[in-house]
Order: sequence, then structure tokens, then C-alpha cells
Amino acid sequence: MIVTRFAPSPTGLLHLGHAFAAITARGAGERFLVRLEDIDAARCRAEYERAILDDLKWLGLDFEEPVLHQSQRTAAYRAALEALEARGLVYPCFCTRKEIAEEIAQSAGAPQGPDGPVYPGTCRALGGEERARRIAGGEAHALRLDAGKAAEIAGNLFFEECGLGPNGQTGHIAVDPLLFGDIVLARKEMAAAYHLAVVVDDAFQGVSLVTRGNDLFAASHVQRLLQVLLGLPAPAYAHHRLILDAAGRKFSKRDHGVTLRALRESGATPGDIRARF
Repeated sequence: MIVTRFAPSPTGLLHLGHAFAAITARGAGERFLVRLEDIDAARCRAEYERAILDDLKWLGLDFEEPVLHQSQRTAAYRAALEALEARGLVYPCFCTRKEIAEEIAQSAGAPQGPDGPVYPGTCRALGGEERARRIAGGEAHALRLDAGKAAEIAGNLFFEECGLGPNGQTGHIAVDPLLFGDIVLARKEMAAAYHLAVVVDDAFQGVSLVTRGNDLFAASHVQRLLQVLLGLPAPAYAHHRLILDAAGRKFSKRDHGVTLRALRESGATPGDIRARF
């Protein structure tokens, strides 16, 4: 049985791009789950959560309830972090975003990742005593994955692409474990960053097929790495095209005219929404 999911963040109203993603996910599996990625408490709102679920029901998408909330999963994320820490794969990073940007600017050959320049690993070489002293002193820090060490442990990896990646990739895709460098796994104000939370939650929910936009295709590389390190099952992936505006840009939550709420208020029906895809 194929299990799919739709995992929006309740930081705004759903728009046409979300509708296409949810409809695609629902049509790809026998079981359809909804997960609310509400771990960023500073940006998430209860009114957006209610609107998301209402819009999905209005579209005629049946999903299993109760839905999963990331905000209730902090213990699971902590356990995953501890498992990685026990293998020496996590280190504290005390660099501010400004400091990282300045260091990258000074390095003409800074490697590039899908999200821009890769973190140069400034704090990776800090000794255990210095790390402990700075943490004990209350210095703000993030927890990063030592990607080089993780890659050595994981060995050669692949993920299965059942859709079509942005450059036509499909089938057995070789993983580049260093693609994103030493990713952030958690911050003081956030129990788990996106990549860690998503692999832990997909495994917990038994998701067997991850359907999502091509803008997240590259994320499959680091997520497959984390799955192996944590001993989690590997879902297949089916990336799909993005719904773009007239200028060829992705819709955002700031595009109020294409939110499902606005379209409903203008008289659109669920059938009208589906016809646009």
C-alpha cells in the first residue's frame, strides 16, 4: 500500500501551488496523510492551521485524522540528535549568519550548494573543552552534521525517483552526501531543522512515497543520508513540476490573489481549481 503525505507549514494561507501538491499527493497513494510542520512557533498561527485543513476538505481531499503536528514531536527529534551525537556526527556551531557570510565572502573558491555557498566548517575543528566552555557560558549555537564523517560512514547511497527531477532525472539516483555541506540539524529556538524533522516524521508515519515539487529535489540527497545514519526506511520520491505565475515565478504565501480562500470568495469551485492544472 502506497502512503503519501502533504506537509504544509501553517505560516500562511494555501495557494494554487499548494493545491496542486496536495492533489498530486492524494492521487498517488491509497493512504493520504497530512502533517503540519509547525515547529517554528514564532511564525506559525492557529488560524492558518484551521484554514489549511478547511481548504483541503473543500478541495475534496480525504485525509486521515488526527493530523500530525511537528510541535508535538520534540522528544523524537531529540532522540535522533542523541543517536547522531553518540556516533560523533554532530558538533556545535557558534558562528552567526553574519560571520558565516563574511568568511564565505573572503573565500573566492567557496563551494556552492543548492541553497547557495556551503558553510565552511569554521567550528568543526574546535576542541571538546572549548565547545563545552562556550556552551556552559550560554553562548548561542546551532547543531550541525559533520557531513564528511557522515559520508564516510554511509558509503555509496541512492534514492529512487519515481517522478521526474528538474533536469529529467528519474530512476536510481546516486546521492551526493556533501551537496549541502554541514547542515544545521537544530537550533536553540527550534528542536529540529527541516531535513532532520522530515526524515524522522516520514519514518514515523510510514510514508512510502514522498511527492513534492522539483524545488526540493536536491533535498533528497541529504535526507537519504540522514535516513541511513538513523537506520530509517527509505521512501521513494516522486517530484513534480511547480505551478508558476505569469512571470515564471513560484507562488508564495504573499500572493494573496491566488490563495484558495481568495479564489473561493471569488466564486471558484474545487473543479475550477483542478482545471487550472
